[in-house]
Amino acid sequence: MSRERSLEGRIALVTGAARGLGFEIAQRLVENGATVWLNGRDRDALEVAARGIGSGAQVLAFDIADDTACEAAFRQLAQSGLDILVNNVGQRDRRPLVQLKRADMAMMLATNLVAPFDLARRAVTLMQARRYGRIVNITSIAAEIARGDVLYTASKGGLAALTRALAAELGITGITVNAVAPGYFATQANQEMAADPGIAQHLARRTSLGRWGEPDEIAGAVAFLASPEASYITGHTLAVDGGYLAHF
Repeated sequence: MSRERSLEGRIALVTGAARGLGFEIAQRLVENGATVWLNGRDRDALEVAARGIGSGAQVLAFDIADDTACEAAFRQLAQSGLDILVNNVGQRDRRPLVQLKRADMAMMLATNLVAPFDLARRAVTLMQARRYGRIVNITSIAAEIARGDVLYTASKGGLAALTRALAAELGITGITVNAVAPGYFATQANQEMAADPGIAQHLARRTSLGRWGEPDEIAGAVAFLASPEASYITGHTLAVDGGYLAHF
C-alpha cells in the first residue's frame, strides 16, 4: 500500500507506542494522515516518541491494566473521538512452567487479553458516533504455534480468539476487528536475541525470507487494516512473519 493519506481526518489510539512495533505503527498511521494518540506508562518516553514522529502525534499516558486510568483516558478521548484502536501492548515472561505461579498467568492475561477487551469495549461507542471503526489487535505467531513460553502463548491465543468474537459481534455496526501476527522482529526488546547467530541461523532455515523482520515492516499491514481499503475484511489474522508459519 502506498503511503497516501488514506487516513486523513481519522483519530487513532496505539498502545505501547513509545518504541518498537508500536512506534512504527503510530508513525505510519500519522504518515497516512491520522492523528494518533501514543499510549504507554512512561510519559517521558512517549514525549520523545511524539517529537520523533512530529505533527499528528499526541501523548496519552496511562496504564491499560488500570480500570480507573482507562476510564479517565476515555473521557479525554471522547472529546476528540476515536476511529482506530491498535492493541499493541504485550508483556512476556519466558520462564518455564515449573517456575510460574497462578498469579503470573493472571497478570499476563490482565495486560495481554483483558486490557485489549476493555479498550475495545470502551472504543466501540466512540467509533459508532463517528461512523467509522477499525480495531487491530497485535497477536503473535505464538497464537498458532508454540515453543513453550506458556503465559505469552496462552494470552496471544486468547487475543486471536477475542478478535474473531469481536468481529462477529460488531460486524453489524460496521466496525471491523482484525489482528496482525508478527513473527521474529528485531526490536529493542529483542536486541539480545537479534544478536544471537544461532537464532539468525534458525530463521535462515525456518522462514521463507530467511531473516529477522525490521520493525517498520509491521506498519503497512496495520495501516491497511485500519484504512477504508480493508472495509470488507474482518475477523482475519494477517501473519507478518517472513513466511514462518508457511515454511517447513
